[in-house]
Amino acid sequence: MPDTTSLGFATRAIHAGQEADPATGATVVPIYATSTYTQQAPGQHKGYEYSRSGNPTRAALETCLAALEGGERGLAFASGLAATTAVIQGLLQPGDEVAAAADLYGGTFRLFDKVFKPWGLVTRYTEDASVAGFRPIITPKTKLVWVETPTNPLLQIVDIAAIAGLAHQAGAVLAVDNTFASPYLQQPIALGADLVVHSTTKYLGGHSDVIGGAVIGRRDLLQPIAFYQNAAGGVPGPFDAWLTLRGLKTLAVRMERHCANAKQLAAWLEKQPTVQRVYYPGLASHPGHELAKQQMRDYGGMISVSIKGGKDAALRLLTRTKLFSLAESLGGVESLIGHPATMTHASIPAEVRQARGIDDGLVRLSVGIEDVADLQEDLRQAMA
Repeated sequence: MPDTTSLGFATRAIHAGQEADPATGATVVPIYATSTYTQQAPGQHKGYEYSRSGNPTRAALETCLAALEGGERGLAFASGLAATTAVIQGLLQPGDEVAAAADLYGGTFRLFDKVFKPWGLVTRYTEDASVAGFRPIITPKTKLVWVETPTNPLLQIVDIAAIAGLAHQAGAVLAVDNTFASPYLQQPIALGADLVVHSTTKYLGGHSDVIGGAVIGRRDLLQPIAFYQNAAGGVPGPFDAWLTLRGLKTLAVRMERHCANAKQLAAWLEKQPTVQRVYYPGLASHPGHELAKQQMRDYGGMISVSIKGGKDAALRLLTRTKLFSLAESLGGVESLIGHPATMTHASIPAEVRQARGIDDGLVRLSVGIEDVADLQEDLRQAMA
């Protein structure tokens, strides 16, 4: 197999870590459904001992993820939150501090606030995700800077290179949750980030049929995270790894359709009388549009919409769509609609959530790859 680093993205997604099976010649990586491996003698084996520590199907996925993000190594986990937990437990100690953008996934906030705050971790948040906003919350105890871009659910765009510079000046590690963009649209490591985190459940798997997570970065930085991966055991099974690997093969073509559909719908939504505001970085009206143009290949498949009339109007929309399924999650081939205040961000206290702009009239759309005319008609009839 040639060195895949010189190959294009779509080629890497199909070939990196996915050589023909040496035992049978199988073109597709097999599902190695085994918990243990026969050894020639104690400690003498073919690279695998026990599937918590390593599995060939998972290894293929981890190799492919690293190739797509431009990292030296990738680690796969049982969920995105398991991946986030591994970063924290692998790199931080009680008393350390995290600096984070305030607009972030509700599950990440819950992890920082409900799980690791009692453990001794201090997390400071900024509403302003620029260098000017981050600078006051970074202290000598800050060991990790955590951002999403685009953010969930308000689609803010964070300047990865600028925040990386600030984090490194303070001796901190920058981790970027790249779930909303996917490595096809954005590669944070190339922009200066140290770690990239994914919920592979979303665009990477792409078919709403598997839960998973990943961390990608430098080999030395991932060493303690890999230790935690094995010690704590939050790993995906071989079938989950295989499903995610299969999803990666079509990531490039899927993202192109997600982006094209979202771009058209966002422009249409901006003109609708029932819509107060559209959050989509592909719109010229979006405050992060120019930055997104610089650091992303395209603008993604996620749109958030503030509906006039608040919660009641939002609930009418949420329950009247026929193609947009009312459901948690995002990034699948099918279109989903959700209510952050009561679904993905319900774990954030109401007063905190509303102060951050996640009010009861906010609706989040994960735009799928269906025919865009059908999606537009579905939203039209639901808002009528």
